[in-house]
Amino acid sequence: MAALVLFLIIIAVIVFYVIGLYNSLVTLRNRCDNAWAQVDVQLKRRYDLIPNLVETVKGYAKHEREVFEKVTLARTAAIAASGVKDQGAAENMLSGALKSLFAVAEAYPELKANQNFLMLQEELAGTESKIAYARQFYNDVVM
Repeated sequence: MAALVLFLIIIAVIVFYVIGLYNSLVTLRNRCDNAWAQVDVQLKRRYDLIPNLVETVKGYAKHEREVFEKVTLARTAAIAASGVKDQGAAENMLSGALKSLFAVAEAYPELKANQNFLMLQEELAGTESKIAYARQFYNDVVM
C-alpha cells in the first residue's frame, strides 16, 4: 500500500513537472512572437514613412528616377518578405536604397532646407532607432 502511494506521488510530481515545463515553453514562445511583432510594428511604421519621403524628394530631384524606383522596389520587397531571414535580406536592401535617396538629397540644398523633408528624415531616423531596439529585444528574448 505504501509503495502504491509513493508511486502515485512520483507520477503526480512528474505530471506537474511536465505541465509546468509545457506552460513555460508556451510562455517563451509567446514572448518570442510578441518581440517579433514589435519589430514588425516598427518596420511597418518605416514603410509608411518611405512614400512620403520619396514624394518630397521627387519634387526637387525629378531626374533621379532610378533611385526612386530602387527605393520603391526595395520597400515592396520588404513588405512582401516572409520569415526572419527573408525579412532581414529585404531590410538590408531597403536600407541601402534609403542611403542612396539621402545621398541624392544631399545634392539639393533647397531640399535639405525643406521643413517637410527634415521632419520626415528625423522621423525616419527615430524609427530606425526603434527598429534597432526592437531587434535587440527580439534577439534577447530568443536567447
